[in-house]
Order: sequence, then structure tokens, then C-alpha cells
Amino acid sequence: MKTERLPLYFSLFLIVSLTISSCSSWSRTATGAAVGTGAGAAAGAVIGKTLGNTAAGAIAGAAVGGAVGAIIGRNMDRKARELEEELDGVTIQRVEEGIAVSFDSGILFAFDSSDLRSQARENLNKLAEILNRDTDTNLLIVGHTDWIGSETYNLGLSMRRARSAANYLIAQGISGNRIEVEGRGEYEPIATNETEEGRQLNRRVEVAIFASPEYVERLKADN
Repeated sequence: MKTERLPLYFSLFLIVSLTISSCSSWSRTATGAAVGTGAGAAAGAVIGKTLGNTAAGAIAGAAVGGAVGAIIGRNMDRKARELEEELDGVTIQRVEEGIAVSFDSGILFAFDSSDLRSQARENLNKLAEILNRDTDTNLLIVGHTDWIGSETYNLGLSMRRARSAANYLIAQGISGNRIEVEGRGEYEPIATNETEEGRQLNRRVEVAIFASPEYVERLKADN
């Protein structure tokens, strides 16, 4: 039995949890209600249970605030509603000026595989369709695993899965310049690895959606 490891980005998350002011969460299998609307630390605690530190950090790092941030936020509200209506079996969170889409890896991939399942292709097709309606967003795709197996193997598997999802989105017309990928292996668990239920939650792929620098600069020029 392994000892639960702290994520490498634990210190980064402590910073993020103090700066994130609010988040909402939608899921087709949930209620569509907000996850949390409290002050920064409280909302950060909620996000810490449902979103990896790398994705959360990417969204928080892209936030600009002020009038421009408000415009971006309204745009992300619209996109989040579209995603909630069109994607199946995923969790969608509105975080600051971005969106986090979390796919259970069982939906995307067979066990120990980076080949996309048919349902995964359907969801990624819909995601690409929504994101192709404009070029205002960039993506960070992050692969995660549970702790079964070696750290090195899990890191490689998570990266292969992130790249597989990215390559499929590129094939659907999303510019490769809009996408970054990262594999975090077992380093960013959102649940305990001591139970099968927890390990299932940890096996996931997250897509962080945030405003592109070009879009931010256009908004600043207009405001």
C-alpha cells in the first residue's frame, strides 16, 4: 500500500484557493446548481475537491479582472451553458474567467489505453464544435491517473491520454496553437486512492478553457 502523496503543485493551489472568488458547476447527471459562491478561500476549497491544481492554476493565471474580465466571464457563462446542454457524462465548472471540463477517463479510454472510445469521440466532437464558433479561447488538456502502477508509468499514460484528446480536437478543426497538453499522472488526486470509488474519480482528463491572449488584447483595446 502506498502512502498518499501531496501533489507537486500543492503550494500553487494554496495561492489559487485564496484568489478564486466564485465558481459554479453543472453536470447532466447532477442538478445544475452552483457548487459554491462564497469568498475566495471557501470556493477554493470546493474547487480543490473537484479540479486538479494544474487546470485550476491555468484558469486563475489567465484571469485579468476588471471590465475586461467581466466581459470574458459573461462569454464563459454562455459557453458553459452550451457545454452543459451538449456534453454527456462530464462535469463542467465555471471557475473565475474560465471553464473546466472534467471527463471520467473510463468514458474516454479503455483500461490502460490511450485510444479514444466512441463516446469520447462524440463528446470531443461537440466540444470542438462549440469551441470552433470563435477563436477567443485557448485550452490546456491535463491527463490524470490513480496510483495503481509506478509513478513513471502513470505519468506517461496520463500524457498519452492528454495528447490523444488534443490530437482528436485538432483533427476536428481546433488550431494546435490554441492547445497545450500536460500529464500529471497520480500527482493531483481529487479523492482518496485507498478506495476504488476514489481511484475512479482520480482517473480523468481535464480541459481548462480560458481567454486567449489575443482576445484579451482586443477587449483591452476596445475598453
